[in-house]
Amino acid sequence: MELEFTGKTVLITGGARGIGFASATLFARAGASVALADINGDLAHASAARLAKETGARTLGIKADVTSEGDVAGMVESVCKQLAPVDVFVSSAAILDDKLFIESDLKDWRQMIDVCLFGPMLCMRALLPQMMERKYGRIVCLASDSARLGQARLSYYAAAKAGVIALVKSVAQEVGKSGVTLNVVSPGATNTELRQEREARMQAHMGEEKYQRRVATVLKMYPTGRIGEPADIANAICFLASEQAGWVTGQVLSVNGGFAMP
Repeated sequence: MELEFTGKTVLITGGARGIGFASATLFARAGASVALADINGDLAHASAARLAKETGARTLGIKADVTSEGDVAGMVESVCKQLAPVDVFVSSAAILDDKLFIESDLKDWRQMIDVCLFGPMLCMRALLPQMMERKYGRIVCLASDSARLGQARLSYYAAAKAGVIALVKSVAQEVGKSGVTLNVVSPGATNTELRQEREARMQAHMGEEKYQRRVATVLKMYPTGRIGEPADIANAICFLASEQAGWVTGQVLSVNGGFAMP
């Protein structure tokens, strides 16, 4: 099945690297104009330039903090002015932490909730009115299977992502008749730069021998024998954003190599 996005404008938060950039690449190759928003503005501009060079697509890099209402409004305005109104929104901006709940504090929780739940809320609220007015829109939010099953040392990350799932399901019910769909892609462990940074911190803290035992244990939990790659997740995102998925809304698609089968 070949997906086609010619004439569509796609906005991806957290789009400068990882799953966001992998998704941007697929959208661009399928004909879309793509805006990459990221809190790292230099990286957003560099990734947009790279994407344009590799695919020939119209691209835009934007510095934006998804926890800032002003930044989100400016981001949407920039895309509309420099590309076109947004047809597809992918919420991929995230942070990770690695603490036992009892060792975390209010600052940790607020930062996680602000980025991983409040951020998607702000973006959706900024984009939905124009999508509903135009009778078309696709929103795909990234969650995590930790939100569906729970996961030690990721408690408040899992809580934020569980909020995303509830948010998407609820809003999908509210706007379904308007031609806008909202869905969630829920990855298992994925080999992104964000995960690599977290793993490097763990390796330094645990020591090489203990860390390698942990790696082996993690892999045993995946029937496919490997963790995911960004492209694995991007394929699912692009499907849910496509015309072929026009009757799919309010759903959670786990892409996890069999790690969890909820």
